[in-house]
Amino acid sequence: MTAIQRARRNTLGDILRRSSRRYPTKAALQFEEETLTYLDLDRIVNQAANALISKGLKKGDRAAVLSRNSMDFAILNFAMAKAGVIMVPINYMLNAEDVAFILGHAEVAACFVSPEFLPLVQEGLRLANAKPILCSLISRPAVPQDEWIPFRSLIEQEPDREPEVDLDDEDVAHILYTSGTESRPKGVMLTHRNLISEYVSTIIEGEMDADDVAVHALPLFHSAQLHCFLGPYVYLGGSGIILEQATPSLILETVEAYRATQLFCPPTVWIALLRSPEFASRNLSSLKKCYYGAAIMPVEVLKELGERLPGAQFFNFYGQTEVAPLATVLKPAEQIRKAGSAGKPALNVETKIVDEEGNEVARGCIGEIVHRTSHAMLGYYKDAEKTQAAFVGGWFHSGDLGIMDEDGFITVVDR
Repeated sequence: MTAIQRARRNTLGDILRRSSRRYPTKAALQFEEETLTYLDLDRIVNQAANALISKGLKKGDRAAVLSRNSMDFAILNFAMAKAGVIMVPINYMLNAEDVAFILGHAEVAACFVSPEFLPLVQEGLRLANAKPILCSLISRPAVPQDEWIPFRSLIEQEPDREPEVDLDDEDVAHILYTSGTESRPKGVMLTHRNLISEYVSTIIEGEMDADDVAVHALPLFHSAQLHCFLGPYVYLGGSGIILEQATPSLILETVEAYRATQLFCPPTVWIALLRSPEFASRNLSSLKKCYYGAAIMPVEVLKELGERLPGAQFFNFYGQTEVAPLATVLKPAEQIRKAGSAGKPALNVETKIVDEEGNEVARGCIGEIVHRTSHAMLGYYKDAEKTQAAFVGGWFHSGDLGIMDEDGFITVVDR
């Protein structure tokens, strides 16, 4: 890498380092009893990145993470980025056969697993006949088991200096496996450039700022929580509280205790929060920015949330993992007037509705939703045929059907 390339580089590791220099003593992330300032987080991420390298992982190697939310998950996210290792988050609700397919297809060189999912991963590795060079237990204090090394003991003796790795914005940072309507998961390759472009769109459209205190409650293996919230807030220098699971009681307790200003939940979880007996007894007045996605929020629920959280504004984020995943946003002012809509294209996104031949249809007509954006994936890992099928005529074809109304708002009619 030349000096000019290094000076111009913009990767996930770079955004953390910059935040650590802007806000060294500010709380970056908290999980249970552990709080890391931005300087602490950058240092432990460097230690973890150096540990990956010293254990033999090379730029471009894939490493699986199968865990509930934890501080270690967040550390690994940025450590792998600094080491040039491609992170492969795996849905812990999959069965052993699906886990085996991902481990085998990605040809993982390392596995990072929380203890409760160790039997699932061990079975997956057996079925895939995979033998990663590094196996580590994360999330909880753990004793070594066979070749499985506790993550914190793996990194504690490593130097906290920035690792020397030749990285480029267009290097793949993550491979997220998504099945959609296919029988086998597809590996969505997202580059550093994809993700940071999407972070900028998310920050602007979601009206986020560095003074926010965000609750990261939904699973980090999913692109929504990881790439619409955790990543953007580290980029901004905001503070985040990581929750292991999205239980209503824990979410409500956390919002009150930490005076959280931001919360993302799908509509099912927002409904569960409203129906919790603790909703009325907790002081939730700090909430200012509330987000939902993955499904339409019933208008009755929107109205109730507006009445019970009068100081909060709501945003609907819509998109696909293949666009990292933000594509369109329904802003607070339109929540009731355009209820049911996915909103308008986000910053850095161009969206239209097309027919089967790829021609744009008239407003009010049903067609496929397609996007042109710097968020769009590099392609599907080891699947050139499906990649070509997804990108036709210079547009990413989402597979979702929708309608664009006369005001330019998009409604998804079939996901």
